[in-house]
Amino acid sequence: MYSIIWTGAVYGLSARLISVEADISEGLPVFDMVGYLGSEVKEARERVRTAMKNSGYLLPPNRVTVNLSPANLRKEGNGYDLPVALSIMYALGIIHCSDLKKWLVIGELGLDGETRLTGCILPIAAQAKKEGFKGILLPQENVREAQIVDGILVKGVSSLREAVRFFNQPQDQRSFSEEAAPAGPRKETPMPDFSEVAGQGQAKRACEIAVGGMHHLLMIGSPGSGKTMLAKRIPSILPPLSLEGQMEVSKIYSIAGLLDPQQGLMQQRPFRSPHHTVTAAAMTGGGRVPRPGEITLASRGVLFLDEVTEFQRPVLETLRQPLEEQKILISRQGGTFEYPADFMLVCACNPCRCGYYPDRTRCSCTKEQVKAYLGKISGPLLDRIDLCVEAPQITYQDLSTQKAGESSAQIRRRVEMAHQIQKERYKGTGIRFNSRLNGAQTEKFCSLSPSQHQFMEQVYSHLSLTARSYFKILKVARTIADLAGREKISRQDLVEAVSFKSLQLSGFGEEAI
Repeated sequence: MYSIIWTGAVYGLSARLISVEADISEGLPVFDMVGYLGSEVKEARERVRTAMKNSGYLLPPNRVTVNLSPANLRKEGNGYDLPVALSIMYALGIIHCSDLKKWLVIGELGLDGETRLTGCILPIAAQAKKEGFKGILLPQENVREAQIVDGILVKGVSSLREAVRFFNQPQDQRSFSEEAAPAGPRKETPMPDFSEVAGQGQAKRACEIAVGGMHHLLMIGSPGSGKTMLAKRIPSILPPLSLEGQMEVSKIYSIAGLLDPQQGLMQQRPFRSPHHTVTAAAMTGGGRVPRPGEITLASRGVLFLDEVTEFQRPVLETLRQPLEEQKILISRQGGTFEYPADFMLVCACNPCRCGYYPDRTRCSCTKEQVKAYLGKISGPLLDRIDLCVEAPQITYQDLSTQKAGESSAQIRRRVEMAHQIQKERYKGTGIRFNSRLNGAQTEKFCSLSPSQHQFMEQVYSHLSLTARSYFKILKVARTIADLAGREKISRQDLVEAVSFKSLQLSGFGEEAI
């Protein structure tokens, strides 16, 4: 007696189909499971045996062999219990549904036969639809997450007995819309507004430009100047995620176990702010079967590193490649996994250890100490940051004024216009934002007049620019022009772009261009 049904497993950001084969034959009463299994999958043998017994289905004293294929992929996770149990029962003739192979099955079982919440459902449901399955059967708690994927039937069950009854009664195989529970209220977190920030006009402008072209930003200022306050308001001026972006972010959070199974697609852009004690593995992703790290969880949104000089140097250096390529490759014994890392990096730090340089009434740090403190951010990483802005101390006049600043909604309208301009300009190139242009594309889309070339030649020499810094200035100038609705880059755009780069190149507190 032989049977086969299908389940799924997540590897990287995509799902793979796994066949669950069961064979019942004469011989000594043995229950074997094979197929390159992780420890939690090996333990499924006892969970399945006991769950079947407590659900009223006894295994006969025969030889039971279960194979999870393909055998070269390591099987991890808690979702194999239900498909293993149903495959065995199909081989025993307890289930006699001819459509069983058309359904993808996933779920954990308790010893009492009840189903348990299982992770990584969204990418598996998407793969099931892609592979042409009729539907997906899974624990009741996971129904809402699977229903995010349109065009595939979803059946939630609360126990093994209910799963058997469903397959033995074809008339119960109704559409997912009939099985759907009412959606819970969406948990929308109100976003703080830029109008609440007193003063800091230059820093606000830097935030707008950064978001306008998805450029990376560094803010330097003394404690209490509002750097963190500004960073937390950046998501409020980011345009809404597209449907494609919502699906990608939701998949990432599903794999990481952070997606609320009772909610639909994630509609707000991610904002990740890891503590400075974060490890390199937590930042990039890791584990025997890697899970997304902070840079992937921030994809399509913002990764904010507060007090960036306090982060360990090796952790910061892991950002260099993802900042350039918008993806990260993690190699493990089981294979190489690719995760997206298309985020906007925002960093904040004090100008020195005490935090008050160049205010000599409160700071006693020497210039060498200041240089050593800021030197914790390596040159190659600084070179990948597009804008650097000073956030000075807030004056009493700024705090006491009753005039509200520009709102996030007003800024977001300009940002959305700039994003639309970039979308039309780069149509068919695979590029969405100015910051993603390569060298050849920068020369094409950020062309300069002869007088502007002469100006940039002086800047290049005066600031000892690298080629990367030079192109970043051009891309920032392109974004400034887009925010103003200008087709061509003006000299004013170049001057402003240079001003945001010269602070980090000339040294904080010294005269810049």
